[in-house]
Amino acid sequence: MQKFKWRRIVLKVGSALIAPEQDGCRSRYLLTIAQFIVRCRAQGIEVILVSSGSVAAGSHLFPEQEKRSVTMKKAMAAAGQTEMMAMWDRFFDFPSAQILLTHGDLRDRERYTSIRETVFTLLEHGVLPIINENDTVTTDDLKVGDNDNLSAMVAAVADADALMIFSDVDGLYDKNPNLHEDAVLLPEIDSIDESIYAMAGCATSAVGTGGMKTKIEAAEKATSHGITTFILNGFKEQTFNRLLEGDNPGTIFKPYDKPMQEAVHWMTHTANEQGEVVVEGSIDKSTEDGCIRSDEIVAVHGEFGVGDTILVRSDDGTRLAKATANYSSCLLNFIADNEQSEFSEKMQDSIGPVVSEKDIALLEKS
Repeated sequence: MQKFKWRRIVLKVGSALIAPEQDGCRSRYLLTIAQFIVRCRAQGIEVILVSSGSVAAGSHLFPEQEKRSVTMKKAMAAAGQTEMMAMWDRFFDFPSAQILLTHGDLRDRERYTSIRETVFTLLEHGVLPIINENDTVTTDDLKVGDNDNLSAMVAAVADADALMIFSDVDGLYDKNPNLHEDAVLLPEIDSIDESIYAMAGCATSAVGTGGMKTKIEAAEKATSHGITTFILNGFKEQTFNRLLEGDNPGTIFKPYDKPMQEAVHWMTHTANEQGEVVVEGSIDKSTEDGCIRSDEIVAVHGEFGVGDTILVRSDDGTRLAKATANYSSCLLNFIADNEQSEFSEKMQDSIGPVVSEKDIALLEKS
């Protein structure tokens, strides 16, 4: 059987593999994963590791009755992160590097580019990047929330060929295998739609924060960037052997035939909209002077500045696109509120497009 042709891969390892008993890190499952990483690197494949488990790893250091508070979980993450990194580092005879991220880091274009450059530099010098969400400092506004989606964002940052999500499930089933004995494992998914999401059951692990739904979300993010995505059982040693033999031991999600460009993918799947512009009808990307003109604006919601990501929707509520704003909400509100004034008409004639063709990502599924 022909082997997979990978140049660079991202591995996401769930909390259930890191700390299966929630009493600190355990090498029981991690050793096999580490050996897989070593074997991949020996074949010239660059590896990036997204490792969950800092909260689970640090849980045993704190009183049981206090573990439910958000502040306590942040403390557990801080303590567990060092334990988790030390565990990984023990397995390798090459250097590793810790990168802690929040969604705020990824949705800021300048910081996103900085992360990208750092990852590439580490790989160039043979250092294994180990990435986790920065649970100690993140807030509701800044958190990704689960490492499945974080791993997809990292795979896009790194221009990976494949994303492998390792958990305690064999892959995607047509129904919840814990409830239905006749559930069938789906080895290959050509495209992700609502029927695929409908197959996602609840999380099968009490340790992690993500269930099958977040894994499908991650697969959708990654495949739209041209990244082949796997959902795999990391508890089984044969999983890793079969991967290196070119076999698919779980569920494989095929990448888009025409992947999104990097900047458009970032805008669609990573950047959060800071405000909203309402227009009449749909969006015409074929115009030479840009997609959206100021005289097409019906309303402006929220506060945003030049260069911020905004949502564009039609007056019937349909989400049309995410885009980079060429003008602030203050100016656009003034134009929209004074549409009939002579001064506003002069301004409309003098300013360029509100959104340019090169800075828009159509939300085709909406």
